[in-house]
Amino acid sequence: MRKILLFIFTVLGYVASSQAQTHFDSRVDIGARGGVTFSTVMFKPSIMGKLGMGYTGGLTFRYTEENHFGLIAEVNLVQRGWAEKFEDLPYSYQRVLNYVEVPVMSHIYFGSRGKFFINAGPEIAYFIGDKIKSNFDYTDVSGLEGFNDKNRRTEQLTMNVSQKLDFGIVAGLGGEFSINRRNSLALEARVFYGIGNVMPSGRQDTFTVSNQLSVAVTAGYWFRIK
Repeated sequence: MRKILLFIFTVLGYVASSQAQTHFDSRVDIGARGGVTFSTVMFKPSIMGKLGMGYTGGLTFRYTEENHFGLIAEVNLVQRGWAEKFEDLPYSYQRVLNYVEVPVMSHIYFGSRGKFFINAGPEIAYFIGDKIKSNFDYTDVSGLEGFNDKNRRTEQLTMNVSQKLDFGIVAGLGGEFSINRRNSLALEARVFYGIGNVMPSGRQDTFTVSNQLSVAVTAGYWFRIK
């Protein structure tokens, strides 16, 4: 992950410096995007977890000053969290964590009507609530048939989110197709890696690490206003 991010930011810096002397008319675009997310929380000590599915959508702003290089800012509603893995047991549990996220990213693109692009940058997200989807009483698993709570951690099933603010890094790859001079459509796959812990992480707490990892696949629309 670190090597990939280092490579992306190296490319960002190279493109920005190489295009600094090239004349280019600046442009401004606004738009919207939406799609699905696949996410998990990386607990330490680990749990028997898997990817949970959610949704994302929001408004986007793009400013392009140099040829092949620009900046993107977004305000999105996004669902993250995790799902529990039960193998052959007839149980299901998913914790959906809802956030308002604001990523600010460098935008590198290549091509004219059909473009390939790379987005990367920091993100701040604010937790606004959660929802648990479960087909069993997760507050008391002691009497569940086949549910051996001695062999798996269960504290996370009822644990409250302790950090409202989450910080992270996002990086995405995608393509954009111009319909005409002012309108275009885009597809993107984006990875988010959270730096902060979601759950309590003090010395006396169960988990020392509980940061988030998610992948979003979205479709977007851009409208040029300048």
